[in-house]
Amino acid sequence: MNESEILIVGGNGQLGLALQAQYPGARAVDRDTFDMTDWEAVQAYDWSGIKTIINAAAYTNVDNAETAEGRPIVWQVNATGAGYLSKIATEHDITLIHISSDYVFDGTIENHTEDEPVAPLGVYAQAKAAGDIAVSITPKHYILRIQALIGEGHNFARIMLGLAEKNISPTVVNDQITRLTFTPTLVDGIDYLLGKNAPYGIYNLTNDGDPASWADITRLIFETIGRSDLTVTDTTTEEYFKSKEHVAPRPLKSWLDLTKIKATGFTLSDWRTELQDYIKKEQN
Repeated sequence: MNESEILIVGGNGQLGLALQAQYPGARAVDRDTFDMTDWEAVQAYDWSGIKTIINAAAYTNVDNAETAEGRPIVWQVNATGAGYLSKIATEHDITLIHISSDYVFDGTIENHTEDEPVAPLGVYAQAKAAGDIAVSITPKHYILRIQALIGEGHNFARIMLGLAEKNISPTVVNDQITRLTFTPTLVDGIDYLLGKNAPYGIYNLTNDGDPASWADITRLIFETIGRSDLTVTDTTTEEYFKSKEHVAPRPLKSWLDLTKIKATGFTLSDWRTELQDYIKKEQN
């Protein structure tokens, strides 16, 4: 695979930075150099030589998406922009890789498969589901559903490590059950699917291992850094957000079935191992 034939959209985000490290010869753009929500700007871009678009761009502030200011932005980026990339990919015979989310499901059943009908709860989730539909129209597409991304940037693990530095014992929800997705695993999965010429379609792609609540994930973080003296107080999602405004509904049982991606031959590492490795790197 020729790296110069890859365009990374959203190059400054957690995944975008990891993709640039994997494909240093690729083109990378972000919102300051490429407006994916402007069809004329998308059309005007020089698509010559591009054979693969990796759409790592997304509006992910799920609570702000519920506000009057955030609602149009999340739809422009997550739905309209994804649709424009799908359209341009069709016109230029380009493979489009699009990053989706567990939030397209309502979390009322366990272990979501790729063929489960979407049932998004909040505005962010609805816009992501709409983006998935738009991307699915282009013939050469991979829609990769992830959850709880951890990489170089703002994420849950770094927030909890910051609280530990301040000797804060947090209250964390115990009824949202998830698996973490680490950017090295996601990037390796993308590279594997492209290199193997795997069948196009939707793939769940998170790290492996038993799902856990955010409260238990926090306990593991504190244990890993030798701060078991910090107390994690369990609470429910409803209780945690009851006094806050503009709160997006969260899917509670949101872990994704990994049978399909494993069937391609791709090996997924356990999220607990990856979390411990991530924390060690953060502390060095």
